[in-house]
Amino acid sequence: MSDKELLEKEEIFSKVLRAGRRTYFFDVRATKAGDYYLTITESKKFTNDDGSFHYKKHKIYLYKEDFSAFSEILNEMTQYIVNEKGEEVISERHQKDFKREFNTEDATASVLPKTDVESFTDINFEDI
Repeated sequence: MSDKELLEKEEIFSKVLRAGRRTYFFDVRATKAGDYYLTITESKKFTNDDGSFHYKKHKIYLYKEDFSAFSEILNEMTQYIVNEKGEEVISERHQKDFKREFNTEDATASVLPKTDVESFTDINFEDI
């Protein structure tokens, strides 16, 4: 077994956050020297056309010397998002019952309905 595989197996403390199709793993691990670091893994489930599924994983390694700056920026960015957009999730992709509100003030003077290709009528300009 390689050193990397050995390090990946040595988990000191772990927490899991399940969030829909995503799962976040927070793992405290040990370096060869016995110091600790944090790995944050995002695992996202994808369904294939045949009904089977697979996972894509992305991992961040966070070392103690970066904790303070990382935490500060993470807090600043999350607070910015909450201040600007609130805590309510407003994404069609994340809410199956999401309905887009139509604001007439934002609409242009004329709004054309969606055109269905099958209902399109060919016009022969020679007939005009």
